[in-house]
Amino acid sequence: MTDRLNAVLEKIDAANAKDPDGACLIYGQRMSAELARLFGTNVSEVLQIAARGQHIERWLSKRTDYPEGRAGYLQWRRDLGRAHGERLAGLMADAGYGAEECTRVGVLLRKEGIKRDAEVQALEDTICMVFMKWYFADFSKKHADEKVLGIVTKTARKMSADMRARVLQEFDLPGDYVEALKAA
Repeated sequence: MTDRLNAVLEKIDAANAKDPDGACLIYGQRMSAELARLFGTNVSEVLQIAARGQHIERWLSKRTDYPEGRAGYLQWRRDLGRAHGERLAGLMADAGYGAEECTRVGVLLRKEGIKRDAEVQALEDTICMVFMKWYFADFSKKHADEKVLGIVTKTARKMSADMRARVLQEFDLPGDYVEALKAA
């Protein structure tokens, strides 16, 4: 790990350590671990930064500050991607990364080119696997089966075929969820 990568990751962790719930720090560390597990350690520094900082200071932008419903949710998510990209670009610039790398981290976080850009897809696959591994069980207990099936279907559509196959290998899912993954 280069000095500048290490410096940025430490600053991300320091920022996320201020999360009142502690969720952002844990999430970032899980993202880094899962990225390394899924894709090895030979991925770009920008992708490593995007994974670790995907939820940097997320608690500062509350979902409740946006209108209810799908449109409000989607606007919140777009604004988060933009804000997280700008925050990470600033940390990267301070550590000596160039303008192209600082711009690139925003592209990854805004998921521009999903299904066409290998790094954007790797980040999305990592996000989906982190959700399945650490958050899906609790989510599924809190929501009706129809909603959970809908989330599985939407998640599967965002994943690469290889990652959907890994989900089927690594997780014991009910039949409807398996079919949703296969149909994506």
